[in-house]
Amino acid sequence: MNLRVVADGPEPSGPSDDAAAASARADRVQEAAELADLLRRVARGDADAFALLYDATSTRTYGVVWRVLRSADHAAEVTQEVYTEVWRQAARFEESKGSVTAWITTMAHRRAIDRVRSVTSEVARDEHYARAEPGREIDHVWEGVSERLDADRVRKGLESLTPIQREALTLAYFGGYTQSQVAERLKVPLGTVKTRIRDGLISLRNTLGVES
Repeated sequence: MNLRVVADGPEPSGPSDDAAAASARADRVQEAAELADLLRRVARGDADAFALLYDATSTRTYGVVWRVLRSADHAAEVTQEVYTEVWRQAARFEESKGSVTAWITTMAHRRAIDRVRSVTSEVARDEHYARAEPGREIDHVWEGVSERLDADRVRKGLESLTPIQREALTLAYFGGYTQSQVAERLKVPLGTVKTRIRDGLISLRNTLGVES
């Protein structure tokens, strides 16, 4: 009996495989054309087209941003910024230079990188302040407020602060947490907490009319 040895390897593609590949290519071409049409309508101010475009592309866009930032909150915020830019810049899209998907994801990647640089710069600035400014200055400002005003008035004054300043001050001075504990609870650098508390106290003092 003669046996024919067949080398290991992938089976040669048949007509069905070629048809599947051709179908996939056709689907991609159709999708690209539909997205380009939607973007042209967006450029004319069509809000319904913008909603359809967002639904069709936002998951992929969010994924691009998240892979750079690794933060759900930052990724969601940057994704919204991207689509704000899409709405404003839709008329500038040139189909001859690439697909709508490529245009949006390039925009998303650029904005994600910008956010990384911005956050890095902010953290560095806050950490520099934390090293340069002793905590005694913050405590001195708080004493100047608390010695002159009752707690109820201070609590009302807190309403004039930004949410992040109010949160940090409430934890530190009404919750009894140290600045390090506040930083741990809020999951932000210690320098950022010190900056929020300092700015919040200064604003609170000015709002309540307390002199230094």
